[in-house]
Amino acid sequence: MDILKLITAGSVDDGKSTLIGRLLYDSKSILIDQLEAIEKQSKNKEQGEIDLALLTDGLRAEREQGITIDVAYKYFSTPKRKFIIADAPGHIQYTRNMVTGASNSDLVIILIDARHGVIEQTRRHSIIASLLQLPHIVVAINKMDLVEFKEDVYNNIVIEYSKVAAQLGLKDVTYIPISALNGDNIVDKSDKMPWYQGESLLSFLEQVEVEKDINYTDARFPVQYVIRPQTEELHDYRGYAGKLISGVFAKGDKIIVQPSGLTSKIKSIEIGGEEIDEAYAPQSVVLQLEDDIDVSRGDVIVPVDNLPHVEQEVDVLVCWMANKPFAAGNRYFLQINSRVVKTVVKEIDYRLDVNSLEKDYSIKSAALNDVVKAKIKTASPIVFDEYDKLRVNGGAILIDETSLVTVGACMIQTLNP
Repeated sequence: MDILKLITAGSVDDGKSTLIGRLLYDSKSILIDQLEAIEKQSKNKEQGEIDLALLTDGLRAEREQGITIDVAYKYFSTPKRKFIIADAPGHIQYTRNMVTGASNSDLVIILIDARHGVIEQTRRHSIIASLLQLPHIVVAINKMDLVEFKEDVYNNIVIEYSKVAAQLGLKDVTYIPISALNGDNIVDKSDKMPWYQGESLLSFLEQVEVEKDINYTDARFPVQYVIRPQTEELHDYRGYAGKLISGVFAKGDKIIVQPSGLTSKIKSIEIGGEEIDEAYAPQSVVLQLEDDIDVSRGDVIVPVDNLPHVEQEVDVLVCWMANKPFAAGNRYFLQINSRVVKTVVKEIDYRLDVNSLEKDYSIKSAALNDVVKAKIKTASPIVFDEYDKLRVNGGAILIDETSLVTVGACMIQTLNP
C-alpha cells in the first residue's frame, strides 16, 4: 500500500484543521480515547457537536485562539492508501511553516472560503507550491453551506483561481466544492450539490497517482551509512546503506562516486538482508561495489553516463526561517540529503515578492519569511541536480552553526555563471 504525503494550506479560519478532523472522523481513523477527549473539550458539546479542529490543534495557544501556529502532522489510512497530512498555519508570519510542511509533500490542498474567494494568502501559498514544484494541487472551495451551495459562486472562484494557476504554471489542478464542518464532499458525495459531477475529496486522494511523479531516469543514491561488521563471517564486507531517491540501479551497473570521481560496478543490492537484482526509487537498500574504494557518508553513487552537478559555488532560492537576518558574509552548515558542509553567503541577488512575483534588487539582507535569490560557496563540493529538474536532489537546508537549528530552506535553481 503506497503513501500519499499532503499538506493543507489557506488563510486563517478557512477550515484547514476542521477539514483534516473531518477526514479522520468520517473515515473512522480516530481512537475512542481521542474522540472522548475532544468531545470533552468541544465548546458546543451541549448541542452534541464536537470541534474536529482539536484533532490537529495540539498547542494550548492554538486552542485558545482557534488558529494553527505550528505544522501538525496526522496519519491515517483507508483500505486503498495510507496518508500523512501536514496542517500548515494560515497567518502570513508563519509562511515558513508552510514551506517546511510542503517541501516533502506530493500534493497540496489549498482551501478557499467560498464567501471570500481568492485572497492574498491564496496567492502566497500557490506561489510557494509553484516554487516547491508540488506536482498536484487540489483547490477545495470550503464553506459552501454558507453560500447556499450555489454553483455560480463555485464557478466564479474556479475562473478566478484558474488565472492564478496559469500565471504560475500550475498544471495538475483539481477543484472540489466542500463543507468541512458538515462533511459535504469530504468522504462521501454530497446530495446538496447535484451540479458537481466530480469525486469526493477522499475518493480523489485515494486515486491520485503519485508513482508517476517519481523520477526513474536519473539514478541518485546518497550514502547514509557505511556498514563494516568486521566479524569472522563478514571480515571483508563493506556495504553502503541509504535510500535510492530517484532512478533505478541493477547489479553490474557501472557507477561513479561523487564528488570524489572514483568508479566501480555494483556487485550486489540488498533489501532486508536478501539480495535482489534491481532496485527502484524510493527503496532503501544496501549496495556493495566490486572495488574497495573510499566511500563515505554524504557521497552520492550515480551512473557513469548520467551525472549530477558537482560544484562549490551555486545559486539558491532561500526561504528564510529565522529571526536573525540572512546576509552576505554569514556562515552556515548546508545539508543536502546526507551531506553536510560549511558554507558562506557570497551575495543576495534579490528578494522575491511572494504576492506579485516581483523582484527587489535593492535589498542587502533577508528577514523572517523572506524568499531571496542568493549565491553561496561551500567549503567542499556538493553533488546536486537543479531543483526544477530533480527536487529530491536539488533541495537543501541551512543550519545555524551555533544552535544547529534549521534557519533556511534552499532550492538550487541555477549554476553560478
